[in-house]
Amino acid sequence: MKNCFRNASEAFILFLFLLRAYPASAVEYAVPNSGSPYVSFAELKNDQILHVPTGIRVTMEQMMETIATARVIYIGETHDNLESHRIQLEIIRHLQGKGKIAVGMEMFRRSAQQDLDSWGSLSEAQFKKLFHKNWGMGYRLYQPIFEFLKEKHIPLLGLKSNKETEELLRQGDGIGSASLPDMDEGDLYHRMSAMSVFGAHQDIDSSRPYRMLVLWEEAMAQTVAEFLKNPDYKDWKLVVLTGGYHIQYGFGIPKRAYRRVPHPYITVLPTTAEIPDELKDREMNVKEVSIPLYAADFAWKLPYKILPPNRIKLGVGLEELEQGARVRSVTENSSAAKAGIKKNDVFLMVDGQEVIDVDDMVGFLQTKSWGDTIVIKLRRDGSEMSIEAVLQKPEDEK
Repeated sequence: MKNCFRNASEAFILFLFLLRAYPASAVEYAVPNSGSPYVSFAELKNDQILHVPTGIRVTMEQMMETIATARVIYIGETHDNLESHRIQLEIIRHLQGKGKIAVGMEMFRRSAQQDLDSWGSLSEAQFKKLFHKNWGMGYRLYQPIFEFLKEKHIPLLGLKSNKETEELLRQGDGIGSASLPDMDEGDLYHRMSAMSVFGAHQDIDSSRPYRMLVLWEEAMAQTVAEFLKNPDYKDWKLVVLTGGYHIQYGFGIPKRAYRRVPHPYITVLPTTAEIPDELKDREMNVKEVSIPLYAADFAWKLPYKILPPNRIKLGVGLEELEQGARVRSVTENSSAAKAGIKKNDVFLMVDGQEVIDVDDMVGFLQTKSWGDTIVIKLRRDGSEMSIEAVLQKPEDEK
């Protein structure tokens, strides 16, 4: 074959151009197995922990020895998976026994910090209101973590952006504003990964949700950086609890925090290779892309477990309010219908217990049995009243 290059450097320059001509998502550039080069996550057994860069399976104790070298430990989650929260608590327990730690959570906004600083003196009802205001439903998923943090007096930090900042971004008024954190939208792989989610929904303008995603992650990273620069926390570690997407591949919160304050950190990614058939409807529609990065430092294989189904039902559809729960719908011939509960009634108390949100009502009902009578204090058309309801099993369940 005739050599058409005058010298090796000319050939190398052309080689570089050819490399750049390849799409960034080309398989040749990807780490196999969605970011795990040696072992596919699907090969792991439940509760096995994988050190992703080496493909070596490790024990909890061995992982914790590595984690001990980090200032920040990011632990991802699938929000509704009880197993994710179980291992988050396991790691927190272990770290708390070794030294001083604080915990930052995506579930609270930065604006909640004043309340979080005094949360040890808040009643459970007050704290649940704070959680509901910042995150919405799901308090029961995190309750064991909250109880441990409160018992051990572990500081809790709100990570997520404030509503006002998000509204500035939505309106376009915040572009370049001092109200926004420093925002980096230039990470090619982060954008590719995000568009694999947003791009699966062709009816939306993907640029807007992408900017909001960046804002969320930059705000959380800013909180991490402020912790690292705070002399009061000089000898402390920070555990960050957030959705797995925000830490996977490292280009979300970890990279953005490191950009602000270089520091040693570790990412732990709970992973579920198989979703039970009855939970298939919770799977996200995501287009596959190839990312040339490790998925995490450690992957922890877990089953997918959610809160048990509601055994006792009143027969209403509820929606969240700032306080209480409004009736959206009443099922025909249900206990609620027979008791005279109507659409737009607002539940305030049940058997003397305050109804802060839908979770409260659902959780309370699960402590009851069919045939029990409950007393609901509600507001209807501006007036308060109490209604007795007998919990009767639906005809189709008898």
